[in-house]
Amino acid sequence: MEAVQGEMSGFAMHVVQQPDDGQEFTIQAQFEAFHRLNPWVLDALENLTAHFLDSGARRIGMGMLFEVLRWRYITEAAATEGDEFRLNNNHRSRYVRLLIERHPEWAPAFEVRVLRTR
Repeated sequence: MEAVQGEMSGFAMHVVQQPDDGQEFTIQAQFEAFHRLNPWVLDALENLTAHFLDSGARRIGMGMLFEVLRWRYITEAAATEGDEFRLNNNHRSRYVRLLIERHPEWAPAFEVRVLRTR
């Protein structure tokens, strides 16, 4: 996995790999396939969350974290020469759950709703 280190971000970004389309039918299965190919995304979201909480934030939205990660990827990882950074917004709820699983103390910072689809 080729790393594209951004100086400002403090975490390694990699070329995003997308799972083969059409193989996974549920959102959970699609997320698991993406996460297997791109474990660094969770690490980056974890880094961003820690940074925001350490800066005094009390509440954090996964939508904001996704947009910050997208922006940093585009501005700092320009070496990917046009590599399209695609994060599926359907995966936000799964990433929140993984962050809380890793850091139960962060649970109050996120709003977690009941999953409506699997």
